[in-house]
Amino acid sequence: MKVLKFGGTSVANAQNIKLVLEIVEQKSKEDKLIVAVSAFSGVTDLLISAASKAASKDDSYRDVVLQIEKKHLEAIKELVPANEQTALLHYCKKNISYLETLLDGCYLLGELTARTSDMIVSFGELLSSYIIAEAMKQKVANSSFKDSRELIKTDTNFGKAEVYFELTNKNIQNYFSEDSTQVTVIPGFIASSSNKNTTTLGRGGSDYTAAILAAALNVTELEIWTDVNGMFTANPKIVKQAQPIEKITYEEAMELSHFGAKVLYPPTIQPVLSKNIPIWIKNTFEPEAFGTYISSESNPNGNPIKGISHIDKISLITLEGSGMVGVAGVSKRLFEVLSNHSINVIFITQASSEHSICIGILNADADLAKTAIDKIFELENSQQKINPCVVEKDLCIVALVGEQMKNHQGISGKMFSTLGKNNVNIRAIAQGASERNISVVINENDVKKALNTLHERFFEEQTKQLNLFVMGVGNVGEKFIEQIHQQKKFLKENLKINLRVIALSNSRKMVFDEEGISLKDWKTDLDNGEKTSKADFIEKTKALNLRNSIFVDITANTEVSKTYEHYLRKNIAVVTCNKIACSSEYDNYLNLKRLSRKYNAPFLFETNVGAGLPIIDTLKHLIASGDRIHKIQAVLSGSLNFIFNNFSETYTFHDVVKEAGVQGFTEPDPKIDLSGVDVARKILILIRESGYQMEMEDIENISFLPKECMETKTNEDFFKSLIKHSSHFENLLKEAKEKDCRLKFVAKFDNGKASVGLQFIPKESPFYNLEGKDNIVEFFTDRYVDQPLIIKGAGAGAAVTASGIFADVIRIGNV
Repeated sequence: MKVLKFGGTSVANAQNIKLVLEIVEQKSKEDKLIVAVSAFSGVTDLLISAASKAASKDDSYRDVVLQIEKKHLEAIKELVPANEQTALLHYCKKNISYLETLLDGCYLLGELTARTSDMIVSFGELLSSYIIAEAMKQKVANSSFKDSRELIKTDTNFGKAEVYFELTNKNIQNYFSEDSTQVTVIPGFIASSSNKNTTTLGRGGSDYTAAILAAALNVTELEIWTDVNGMFTANPKIVKQAQPIEKITYEEAMELSHFGAKVLYPPTIQPVLSKNIPIWIKNTFEPEAFGTYISSESNPNGNPIKGISHIDKISLITLEGSGMVGVAGVSKRLFEVLSNHSINVIFITQASSEHSICIGILNADADLAKTAIDKIFELENSQQKINPCVVEKDLCIVALVGEQMKNHQGISGKMFSTLGKNNVNIRAIAQGASERNISVVINENDVKKALNTLHERFFEEQTKQLNLFVMGVGNVGEKFIEQIHQQKKFLKENLKINLRVIALSNSRKMVFDEEGISLKDWKTDLDNGEKTSKADFIEKTKALNLRNSIFVDITANTEVSKTYEHYLRKNIAVVTCNKIACSSEYDNYLNLKRLSRKYNAPFLFETNVGAGLPIIDTLKHLIASGDRIHKIQAVLSGSLNFIFNNFSETYTFHDVVKEAGVQGFTEPDPKIDLSGVDVARKILILIRESGYQMEMEDIENISFLPKECMETKTNEDFFKSLIKHSSHFENLLKEAKEKDCRLKFVAKFDNGKASVGLQFIPKESPFYNLEGKDNIVEFFTDRYVDQPLIIKGAGAGAAVTASGIFADVIRIGNV
């Protein structure tokens, strides 16, 4: 014999019930079955609503009754042939009439007692089970209906009645020992007291009904049929990568169900555990799927973590004071007063000094709990021996669950470090002596990030998901997105990094997609996005609160550079090619570095100098290894090098600057490059990364541009001025040829002084043969004295700059 329970969306409508009938029909060919069913989906809520409305003198409860009646009549018409509906319709209308009578009484009296409430909500199961029983006869002729109130007996604790197991077991055994039907349909959730008043078994009571029947009859198996493929490693609605758990122990299942795994009601396990009856959780809509098998068997060689679960809407109550130390009975008084007010304690932790006790309860009970606790310790409060209790609301408990956790070292360390790296603050910690559960209390706003981060750490083969928020999709930004799209599969397979672009923004539009923007159609999505707002972009990014979030700035915008602090404070990494922040006031530069360390949010800006060249990274390694920088000489502008390498008697200065812009080598405002400001920013960043304090105004900028060119306000006027002063540039070129030199814009740092300017470079210099858009940097250090450390390569261009940004993102992924 087997007991099967169907509830939720499995009995949502006639179409789904037909699937249930097919499953039962197939299984009845092999075993005698008892089928416990819940109310049709949504009906219990409608019944509760109707009762509440009636008790508050709102006569719209009658409309709710009509909804309930319509739902059941429609099911009858679809499930049972017309010529066999008469008796069933009569049963349904009779019960609906009785329901109306009860609700009318509530309306007249203006009150709803617990006893009446139980009677009202029982109609959901009574109607659904009777309809399904009649429909079952169309599939299995030898089937019947049995009212569970005649079998399961309880006390009169209406709403969550306690079962009298001795009497209940005897009733069940006596009835089924004489019952010869192949399938018996029984309503879940409901029972009756000794004086035949209808009672209910509390939330998830249909599961409990099934377990009570299974244990009383010592059946071979209890099957809980639902709308998912078993218990999952985490809530699949929050963690998209969650996987069904194939096998789990009773104890592990109880822990997970206690901590919010809603597939199984916690008390369900108790009756069958002592009888060692396996529970199989199956999916009505995918009956061939394995599901979750719950038994006493554990797997010592598998993953010690079976699942990650959580309970939300939690409050922490802390009671502390010197008057608690060494005083017997404080804990007793605390928990006794909570018990007297029917307040369930979900979480407990106590300092070893006995100076404080911290408990977790539901938010809904927090105010009552504080009032009750402060009253019971009123004397100690007045004597300042114990402080008034402190309440923190809107928290969440997250738990790692696994039978074999006790045999594996370092699990709690991995849990805490994983949460810490994502700036998830842990408010309290508890671990039972059985080591089957490690629980932490965190802010409710962090639960999604915490669950996904932990799931990634313990279940996803160390695949790390990076969530990118990209601002700036011009030439470099477009190349960056292309490179992500091209390398996404490679990164996942080889580096175990899953890159997702969550947000994109240009100067006009921005678009967000929590599941990741399709990189095939990102331009269309962006065009259809909302109006760009830097403030809204920040707030949306923070509100999503995704793990491993990275803000990627691919602009040259001053205002964008001022937003980095907001991201870093929220543990959102910043990757930028925008040089403005790191070349701003020294205090701001230091503050961003400090925030990065404090909030464990990487701040990477390799592309600030040399585009994709590993200049800053190399410099960091030199400093970290104990080397010291004395002198830097460099050609740091790929655009200026391109310009002076291509400037000739046949190719005017104006034309070559135009071409540099077309190829994406210059900033949108080319004057930033030609004025030397861009180079000055770069050498300043290298100086600061070398450990020296310096401001932008400390760098001598020897401009080669005529004053009129520098004073132009628009790009159009600037290019006109280049034509006007063409002879000035031709004279520079002529002088270089006469000296057998080449023109290079050079940055220098030596003995605490820095300068940038155009120089005539002789043939013997390593700078002389620097071609195209290449950069070159020479570091003179304690270790590199006579021969400097040289880094040379392409220092401009959309593709190489994008690759440098990409490399910084990968660095974060490898942390």
